[in-house]
Amino acid sequence: MEKNDFYCSISAKISAGEAMKKISNVPGWWGVTFAGNAEKQNDKFVIKMGGDSFFDFTVAELIPRKRIVWQITDCNMPWYSDKKEWANTKLIFDLKENQGETELSFKHEGLTPDVECYKDCAPGWTHWIKTSLFSYFTKGEGVFRPSTI
Repeated sequence: MEKNDFYCSISAKISAGEAMKKISNVPGWWGVTFAGNAEKQNDKFVIKMGGDSFFDFTVAELIPRKRIVWQITDCNMPWYSDKKEWANTKLIFDLKENQGETELSFKHEGLTPDVECYKDCAPGWTHWIKTSLFSYFTKGEGVFRPSTI
């Protein structure tokens, strides 16, 4: 694992299979506009965060109860000088179930401290994974907040 890529993890009393279903239900935990599907390998979906921003995703890898990899194939982040900063990066969700509890390790491969959005995106991901997705896992509802970008 590249040490510089953004990384965080959570554990919850949920099966890995159920955790996977909830991760794939993007609107349930990530406060964004969502179109498409994120349930099977090669599914494609688009996320919008307002204005003319967009992020095109492909489910590049899906190993049931173990791993989901979303490849960002294109994006427009108009609030940064490099509007394509997330293009060709990956969101990686690794799951490990043990005695009714699942540990989720999340990595945004390519989101490193030397990229412009890191100062906004690292705290954003911390919220969406550690607060919102954890709440969705444990209470059935994400914790939405306005985007900081």
